[in-house]
Amino acid sequence: MPVAPDLRAWAELLRLPALFTVPGDALAGAAAASATVNSRTLLAIGSSLCLYQAGMALNDWADRDEDTRDRPHRPLPSGRVRPASAIAASCVLTAAGLTLAARAGRPALAVAAPLAATIWAYDLALKHTPAGPVAMAAARGLDLLLGAAATTGRARDAVPSATLLATHTLAVTTVSRRETTGGSPLVPLAALATTGVLTHLLTRRPRTGHREKPSPAQPPGPQAARPLAPTSDAPPLDHSGTRASRRPAFTSDAPTPPRATDTHPRATDTHPRASDRYPRATDTHPQTTPAPSSSRTPRPLDRTSQALRVALAVAYPATAARPYLHAALNPSPPLTQRAVAGGIRATIPLQAALTARAGSTPTALLVAALALLARRFARKVSVT
Repeated sequence: MPVAPDLRAWAELLRLPALFTVPGDALAGAAAASATVNSRTLLAIGSSLCLYQAGMALNDWADRDEDTRDRPHRPLPSGRVRPASAIAASCVLTAAGLTLAARAGRPALAVAAPLAATIWAYDLALKHTPAGPVAMAAARGLDLLLGAAATTGRARDAVPSATLLATHTLAVTTVSRRETTGGSPLVPLAALATTGVLTHLLTRRPRTGHREKPSPAQPPGPQAARPLAPTSDAPPLDHSGTRASRRPAFTSDAPTPPRATDTHPRATDTHPRASDRYPRATDTHPQTTPAPSSSRTPRPLDRTSQALRVALAVAYPATAARPYLHAALNPSPPLTQRAVAGGIRATIPLQAALTARAGSTPTALLVAALALLARRFARKVSVT
């Protein structure tokens, strides 16, 4: 039947296994912004998928002459997909991605528009220039910021995570420039060193500018509960309970008339305060719930989250380091292509580690699960 070959050709054109590296961008961006996933996050994921697929189709359309010489098995050189269909699909997917971003809000569209411009500029003009890897890294970083902007309306808090992801993409794209010809082992070695630096940064606890809120189990202290006592310079209280204004001193020799407060003593002088007669509940009933911030021993949940964060951070170099090392020892085209594929697959554990680093453990597990799907489809369709 002709339908199945056509679907397989489009799956190769859009690089179906690589699509599973896209949702983690928006999810990591939402986690970096300290927000939970909502409907706008899902719109950002849909926008990212459309823009990513548009870039894949546009990439093969722009490289159709080069692929005819170096990779004739690709869908366009082999004739399984027409070039006009590829460029039309790229235009439609770009429009769909921008539309979904607009549905997520103006902040999301403000990030999606330069993201789409970067994708088109990379495929049509910058890919074979020194600015090509930088443009690709910027596109991946903007994709993470898109998730933060769509979820919360602001993207500033996600800039550190976007920088780490963009650095990884910069290394992978630099290696991919030699995947058809091979080259020097210095490029895979540099990518391997970059992976080590990123792993070190992932295992460190991020610095946040948010102050911890006081525990609701701690009642306010006695100084916070009682009003401040009047100073010696404050005017005294009169018999009505209001403060009398300062009167100028008498200049005559007549004795000073007594003040109202001398003949009518204050109620507090003869009647003790209720807090003196009846002790506070916190004096007779000590706290039974300790403050979580006062203990140096982390809670079991904190230890579990920490262990998951470290495990995901280790899974990232475990996916990318070995292919990089093989390409450095033998920078042939097949091993270089494997290094590129390993770097693309390592994007998912990196996203999961960034999400766990931000404190979103369930979302991190969801992102990590996408690696299993990507590996399954990579057996049928090439990721490069």
